[in-house]
Amino acid sequence: MNENMPERPIDALDRAKGKKVLVKLKNGEEITGTLVALDLHLNLWLEDVDIQGENKRKFNIILIRGDTILYASPV
Repeated sequence: MNENMPERPIDALDRAKGKKVLVKLKNGEEITGTLVALDLHLNLWLEDVDIQGENKRKFNIILIRGDTILYASPV
């Protein structure tokens, strides 16, 4: 990336592929998992997923639609 160009938030997530991320959804749920892939719509593919909230759940693989995300961050 050009050193004069500011980093985009999606670039930080792109570098987090293969690492744990925290995703907060608009419905209040918090999801942690290993980021496998993402696109420009912020659709996220996670593996080894823990979903916190009213009902704690675990999944091997999930896809989160970008329009349901409040924020996403590397852990």
